Amino acid sequence: IDTGTTIPRLSWIVHAIRRNEGQSAYRIQLSDKVGPTNRGAWPSWDSGKVNSDRSTSVPLTGPTLDPNSRRPYFWRVQIWDRHGRVSDWSETQEIIAGGRLRIVPPQPDRFTTVRYPLQRIEIAPVKVQELGPGHYFLDFGRDAFAGLRLNLIGSETGKKVVVHLGEAQRDGPTVNRKPGGSVRYQRAEIALQPGQQRYTVPLTPNDARRMPEGSSVMPFRYVEIENCPSTLDRESVQQTVVRYPFDEKAAQFTSSDPTLNAVWELCRYSIAATTYAGVYVDGDRERRPYEADAYIDQLGHYSLDREFTLARYSHEVLIQHPTWPTEWILHSVLMAWTDYLYTGDDRSVRAFYPDLQAKTLLALARPDGLISTTNPAVSKEVIASIHGEPLRDIVDWPAGERDGYEMRPVNTVVNAFHYRALVLMSQIAGALEKPQDAVSYREQAAKVRQAFNTTLFDPQTGLYVDGEGSKHSSLHANMFALAFDLVPAGRVAKVAAFVRSRGMACSVYGAQFLMEALYRSGQADHALSLLTAHTDRSWSHMLDIGSTITLEAWDTRFKPNQDWNHAWGAAPANIIPRLLMGVEPLEPGFRRMRIRPQPGTLKQAALKLPTIRGTVDVRFKVVPQHVHLQIDLPANTSAQVWVPRQGIPTTSVLVDGRKRAGRLEADCIVFDSIGSGPHTFDLIP
Repeated sequence: IDTGTTIPRLSWIVHAIRRNEGQSAYRIQLSDKVGPTNRGAWPSWDSGKVNSDRSTSVPLTGPTLDPNSRRPYFWRVQIWDRHGRVSDWSETQEIIAGGRLRIVPPQPDRFTTVRYPLQRIEIAPVKVQELGPGHYFLDFGRDAFAGLRLNLIGSETGKKVVVHLGEAQRDGPTVNRKPGGSVRYQRAEIALQPGQQRYTVPLTPNDARRMPEGSSVMPFRYVEIENCPSTLDRESVQQTVVRYPFDEKAAQFTSSDPTLNAVWELCRYSIAATTYAGVYVDGDRERRPYEADAYIDQLGHYSLDREFTLARYSHEVLIQHPTWPTEWILHSVLMAWTDYLYTGDDRSVRAFYPDLQAKTLLALARPDGLISTTNPAVSKEVIASIHGEPLRDIVDWPAGERDGYEMRPVNTVVNAFHYRALVLMSQIAGALEKPQDAVSYREQAAKVRQAFNTTLFDPQTGLYVDGEGSKHSSLHANMFALAFDLVPAGRVAKVAAFVRSRGMACSVYGAQFLMEALYRSGQADHALSLLTAHTDRSWSHMLDIGSTITLEAWDTRFKPNQDWNHAWGAAPANIIPRLLMGVEPLEPGFRRMRIRPQPGTLKQAALKLPTIRGTVDVRFKVVPQHVHLQIDLPANTSAQVWVPRQGIPTTSVLVDGRKRAGRLEADCIVFDSIGSGPHTFDLIP
């Protein structure tokens, strides 16, 4: 519970052993006198039996809690299933009050969720190599934001031990002292004291940015030590990694393609490793929150762990302290809807509803609905309403990754984001029971769609142009139109073919929306080929050059000052679960979901996806003339399941061993209502 509320929200997972299981009622008990090992003294408060199937974001409305309390609160729950059978009590869980949390800067002016304290984890090197007397090389296996501690035995007071820390390795066992760009290297010295001592290697003042007081971290994987007075082994050196609490085992993915598996692990680890500041930041070079970075971070984090507080906190920081790109402002609406859709918790969208209305940039709309930030210039009143600074259209970054985009006053990419923000704002208004607003935003979105498809479309080429008056059609103008469902059905094939022809002509940020465009237009084969490519514009290339966290750009030649620790390069962390494996929520909090795997040429894959309602298990196997799909859904959920035909000419499927007919859509056989528990789908001619 935070310092602004006395009503925490509680969620629990109902396990489904059999099919179509669900909750019909619950009972919550609360106590401030027991702990996980003390089963006595229950309860201080008892909800009694509550007839409801709600199991996520349940308000604890009975007792009054002290948000500044430093004493613990504990709670437990039991549920009744659909047949009236009551469960045992759950394990006891702790409610963490704001007074017991150490808040990490920056603190937003308003917030609806507190964060957990940062974790400090000691990691031993995977390799210790003695290069000569007192000279050692250490490899910790992965890059991490951390400090370094050494246990040394010294005999000469004041003798200097030299420590080199870095992200890159030169040929042979040496830290690269001139890695280039913003790839990190640091030289430090330690003055020895007599006897056995534990030393913390000093870092630079810049390494304390956005960290708790007295804490500094830098990204490094390799360490080289000179003038070491004693023998080093794995027990005498620790990389002290700092990051937000993260369940490494919550999500699992494996497939028949080794490159795809390596890309998944690179991106999965990147999301976890870059949480070190207690707020999503762009990387080590700036350590600044940006909306586009945070959106990709958020989608990845939700795909890897059921924890949501860091994503929401970062989003709320950016609502109140936004950055300068026009599209980044519009990202705030995308993040707000994603937060609500994945968690089922409406507190944030409700608290920031007026701010989100301003972030649609509807105030800039001309009569046909399209917007511009230069003609006319954005007024001071609009800037104040978004809590921001003068806006500049960005399209992609760095500028050289725009595929020759022609920047026009009425910008196609900006208006694609504007349309998407209006669509989502209509859904947010509907969820908050604001029907007039919902209708108004829906009508405005329809107006923008109409103008977009006339003013920004070239009927001679069948493609979208970069802006009003432009004759140039870039990848970006067309992929964002596809990604945000702006392309009428009759135009999709032509636009998708053009997008496919451009390859990866965008940045690592743009790749998020390129993948969205490809998967949402039936281009799974091409999407998979990009995910597993071995070119200089690929995730595999990041591994080939020696990074274990995704890069800020595909390569230093595309962005000379790039860093090696940018989570906005980790799009596959969400693309693989959401679009390749096809698991996305259709209703808030995963009450109902869509499962639509798009294998492309992939022969088999398996995913365990953590959601706020429990783990979703999806696996498929494709062999000639046979598609096997297996799913396992948590209780209190249902799914719309799309079985890919993969060229097999049939409309019937064996569902749990019984032949069933589904509806045919987009070369899939669709079943609209599949209940919880394990199910199998076999498509055989």
